[in-house]
Amino acid sequence: MENAYTADEHRYDAMNYRRCGRSGILLPAISLGLWHNFGSVDDYANYSRIAFTAFDNGITHFDLANNYGPVYGSAEENFGKILKNGLGRYRDELIISTKAGYDMWAGPYGNWGSRKYLMASLDQSLRRMGLEYVDIFYSHRPDPETPVEETMGAMVDIVRQGKALYAGISNYKPEQTRKAVEALRACGVPCLIHQARYSMFDRWVEPELLSVLDETGIGMIAFSPLAQGLLSDRYLHGIPADSRAARETGRLKREQITDERLSQIARLNEIARRRGQSLAEMALAWLLRDRRVTSVLIGASSVEQLKTNLRARNNTAFSDEELTEIEKILRA
Repeated sequence: MENAYTADEHRYDAMNYRRCGRSGILLPAISLGLWHNFGSVDDYANYSRIAFTAFDNGITHFDLANNYGPVYGSAEENFGKILKNGLGRYRDELIISTKAGYDMWAGPYGNWGSRKYLMASLDQSLRRMGLEYVDIFYSHRPDPETPVEETMGAMVDIVRQGKALYAGISNYKPEQTRKAVEALRACGVPCLIHQARYSMFDRWVEPELLSVLDETGIGMIAFSPLAQGLLSDRYLHGIPADSRAARETGRLKREQITDERLSQIARLNEIARRRGQSLAEMALAWLLRDRRVTSVLIGASSVEQLKTNLRARNNTAFSDEELTEIEKILRA
């Protein structure tokens, strides 16, 4: 049934919105990613409830990419259905992002960072979602064989054509980030945001990238903030049958769940318990304690899981003793 959904009138009461770098955009501290659980293998009734509940709780940012699924493109198609069935009436209250850079279709023009691929991919994404524009379009990864001027030049033209309001980059290393930012600025289009993998278990952004983003006034959104679910209570007692590690289509592999990792999870969970939080809540709060992190990008397989993660916004303060104890565990 079209237009069946009506948003909660109190949706903005509890969410914290954070400035994205030095831009005019505020993002919710917690954003919803459609990397998992919104594909053709998933259940519409379930994932539509997740999306509607997210917006009812102040999540205004929905993050996609051209090849999210499985199958490729199906997350965008399914999000288009969600928009059509009521969420779309709030389009001016939403930040919708998509990306191109990884493999999408066969042949030499369906991957990486050429002008040909980026512009064709976004046109396809807009058709799948039934949109005239997205708010943020990302170069999903740097292309070692294509000049950064070509990739960023395409991003500039996409913004000028009105197909995206802002340009972003994802998975760019610090020096690559500097070059991309310079290429965009040379054309008068700022880089709004950098999306990078960041969690307690994956801290590659800390030595340099966060400083580069702070220096250049770019926002940062962390994906996989729960390390594909490892930083949750789901793996405290083994591998659940419905978990990502148990699914053939999941990105988390059984071999990643070592005895050493399980020991860390258990010790971190004890700190979270003392803080009155779940492990997932604490892991998200640990990221959000850093002002340079604009938002954390969560996935959810159920409404209940989404609501649990939303509670992270309630306590992002850590004592020095807690931070020291967490650091000792992470470096063990």
